[in-house]
Parts: sequence; structure tokens; C-alpha cells
Amino acid sequence: MADRILVLLILLTFPPQLGAMEGTAFALSKRSTQTHRDYLESRRELFSELSDPFQVASKAKVIEEEPEPWENKRSFWRRGILATIFWVGEQPTPRNPTPNDKSSWDPQWQENFGGIDRPESRNGFLPTGFVPKQTPFYIALPYNDLVPGGGHQPEASEVIPWFWKLHQGPTTSVCHGRWVAIHREGRICYARWRDCGPFSTDDWRYVFLGERPKPNPNGNAGIDISPAVRDYLQLDGNRRVDWKFVEDFEVPDGPWKNWTPTSQ
Repeated sequence: MADRILVLLILLTFPPQLGAMEGTAFALSKRSTQTHRDYLESRRELFSELSDPFQVASKAKVIEEEPEPWENKRSFWRRGILATIFWVGEQPTPRNPTPNDKSSWDPQWQENFGGIDRPESRNGFLPTGFVPKQTPFYIALPYNDLVPGGGHQPEASEVIPWFWKLHQGPTTSVCHGRWVAIHREGRICYARWRDCGPFSTDDWRYVFLGERPKPNPNGNAGIDISPAVRDYLQLDGNRRVDWKFVEDFEVPDGPWKNWTPTSQ
């Protein structure tokens, strides 16, 4: 009996505090409910394309087919590569004993180009006196995928990402005509791979794996560029550039695709 009387006295003595506790509990419950509603609303806004705020898509995503092997390897920039100037029809010199009337892949390069691409006599991006039959934007890299007499280098199918995509037999290069992008101080030029050099024709570790070019007598240069590439990049001599391979669909319209005697 004494215990019951004590409880009754406590209840009679502190009714305001119990009312406050009940009010606080109600307020907390109301605030929690509103917080939960606000969270759900934020999820709906964040995932507006989904059917509910719990990130469950209304339709399953379509999984694309696995890319072909040559599309799995991302192209990358070779940075700070010394570029030297060369041209179709260039005559041999003590430092460059190989004439450029032919290329590693085209024994009639000068004829097929349409003449000598003289670097000192220009009409816009073109040589003076004729309109080339091929793009005047071309480069050389120090690798030849073909071997004398026919066939490809033993490492070619392993290191050239697009080898099996373009393979057309043992006498056809998969490198000839490949597009590259060349960058210099915010300007990017596009050109085709037409010849092999400077100096080396077997430096696949540099060309495809990104190692530094093999040492050579011309400052370890790693790419030869045509007069048109030189002029587009506004180079005043041998300078360092960045370059990488690009797919055909990545090459934008420009003087490298559409050239006229007044191209600028």
C-alpha cells in the first residue's frame, strides 16, 4: 500500500514534466517523419530517371557487346617528342642519306604525291606550283611493320592494336596511312603516317608502347613532320610536340582532309 501511495504522490507532484516529455516525443517523431520525406524527395530529384527513390531502374540496362581487341587499348599521347621536318622529294644529305622520292611503303611516292613538296616555297599549306594528289599533312614514325621480301615483323600482330582489323595479307602494311594527331601549344594537327623514320625503322617499343625514342644523331628525334604540319603548328624549326594515334572517325574536317591552293 505504501508503494502505491508513493507512486500516486509522484504523479500528482510532477504532471507538467510528464506532459513536456510527451510533447517532446511527439515533436521528435514529427521531425523524423519530415526528415524521411525530405530525403525521399531528394532521391527522386537526384534519380529522376528512375521509378522510385531507392535506385531501382524501371528497365534493365542493355549491356553492349564486348569491344574488339583493337578497341580495348586506349590511345595515349607520346609527350615531348622532338619533331624534325622532312618532305616528299627531299634529296639525300650527309645527315640523311635516304632520298624521299620513295617511302618505305610506296616506291613511287613522289609521283603519286604529284611532285616535290618543297618546304621553302609554299602556297598556304601546299607547295607552290601544283595541287598534291594526296594530303600534304603527313608524318613518318620509326617503325616498319613489313620485312623485305614480304611478311610482317614478328612482333607486329602483338604490339599494333589494330593489326587484325586491317590485316590484308603479308605484303600490305597495316600502318601506312594511319591517322595521328600532333599537338603543340594548344594547336592540334592531323596527319597520315606515310613513311618510316627518323633514322630507325624498328623502334616499336617507342611507337606502340610509349617508351622514349632510340638515340639518334638528330637529338633523339621521334617523328618527322611535313611542311604543312609544320606550318599549321606554327613551328619555326625542330620543336618538341605530343602525338598519338587516332581513329578515322576522330579526325575532324580541316585542311588535312580538304586541301586547295588557298588553304590556310
